[in-house]
Amino acid sequence: MTRNLSFPILLLFLATFLSLVSGWDINSQNDRHSCQAHSRDPLEGCDRKRTVYVDVVSSDSKYKTVQRLEVALTGLADTYVILIASGNYTEQVNVTRRGPTYLIGQTAHPSSQSQNTVNIIWAAIAVPGLDNAFTSTLTVAPNLNASLTGSGPTGFAVPAGTPFGCVDFRTYNLNFVNGFAPYSDGPSLALSISYANGGFYYTGFYSYQDTVYVGKLGNAYIKNSEVAGQTDFFYGFGTAWVESTSISLRSCGGGITAWKGTNTSFPNAYGIYIVDSNVHAANSSLNITGKCALGRPWNAQMRSIFAYTYLDKSILNTGYIDWNPARYNNYTLQAEYRDYGPGYNVTGRQAAKFDVQLTPEEWAQYSSPQKVFQYPDGRFGNTGWIDWSV
Repeated sequence: MTRNLSFPILLLFLATFLSLVSGWDINSQNDRHSCQAHSRDPLEGCDRKRTVYVDVVSSDSKYKTVQRLEVALTGLADTYVILIASGNYTEQVNVTRRGPTYLIGQTAHPSSQSQNTVNIIWAAIAVPGLDNAFTSTLTVAPNLNASLTGSGPTGFAVPAGTPFGCVDFRTYNLNFVNGFAPYSDGPSLALSISYANGGFYYTGFYSYQDTVYVGKLGNAYIKNSEVAGQTDFFYGFGTAWVESTSISLRSCGGGITAWKGTNTSFPNAYGIYIVDSNVHAANSSLNITGKCALGRPWNAQMRSIFAYTYLDKSILNTGYIDWNPARYNNYTLQAEYRDYGPGYNVTGRQAAKFDVQLTPEEWAQYSSPQKVFQYPDGRFGNTGWIDWSV
C-alpha cells in the first residue's frame, strides 16, 4: 500500500515544484484569469509549456474536441492545463491519466458560474443491462472497472490492485450537461468520478437523475458551482464536499442525495456534505412546495449532511425520507446542522423519523474537508489537490 501511495504524492510534489519554476500557478486567480481571457493569441497569459488549446471551430487549434486531447495525453505523468475555447462541445470526456489535469474554460467572467461560455454536452440514459457509468458526460477514473456503479448494497466489486487515477483533476468555468430528457427517465450522469481526486470550481452539472456520481475512492470538492437535478442527483460511494453552490431542483423525485456507505478496515467518513449552499426550485413555475426530500438511504450506511444551508419552500417538512422498501436503521446518518430558510420547518423536523439535527460536537467531526477526505489507506487530510484560493 505504501508503494502505491508514494507515486500520487510525488506527482503532487512535482506539480507544485513546476508551478514555482515556471512562475505560472493554477492556484493564482490572477494567473488563471489571465489565461482564461479572450485574446487574439489564445495562450496569452497561460503557461505555454503546459497549456494546450482546444477549439471546436478555429483552425488555429490542433484539437477540436476535449476527448481527442485527453487521449493524446493518456499515460503522461506531466501536469497539463487544457484551455477550452467558448462554444458547445458535443462529446463524452473520459480522463484516465494520473498526472495533474486542469480543464479551464475561456470566459470574461471567471468568478461567475452563471456566465460560463463553455458547454460540454451529451445525451445518454442507462437502459437495462447498461451500467450507469456509460452515460456520463465527464468521467474521471483510471479505467472502466473503477468507474462501474454495479448493483446491490455494495455495488460493483472493483478488482483488487486497481490503480488510483488522477491525483489532482480540476475544472474551472465549464458546464457539463446530460440532456437525454427534460425529466427524470433513468440514470443520466453529468459527472462520474472514482479512484481519483477532483476539484470543480465555477462549474455547472445538469441532468435530471443521478447528475453527480462519486464512486469508490472518489473525492469530489465542488465550490461556487451549480448542480441541477430531480432524482437522487448526488449519489455514490465516495466523499463529496459541496460548498457555496446552487442546488437547483428541477422537480422532486427520490431525494436530493442518495449514498451507499462502505465497510472498511479503518474508520471512514465517506458521504455527501452540502455546506453553506442554496437549495431552491429551478424556476417559479414548478409546483413543488413542500415536496422535495433532502435525501434517502441508497443503503443502510448512507451518510448525508446539509449544514449552514438555505432551504427554500420546496423542501419536505420532515427533511429526509426512507427508501421503499425500508433501509433506514441505526447505521444511517441523514442529518442537518444549522440549516435555515422556509424549507427548514422546526416542527416538522422535531417529528421527523429519518432526519437528525446534529449537536455542535457531532458536527465537529465532519466540519471541514480535512476531516472527511481520505487517502486510499484511510488516512485523513487528503486535501493537497484542493484550490483554496476559490
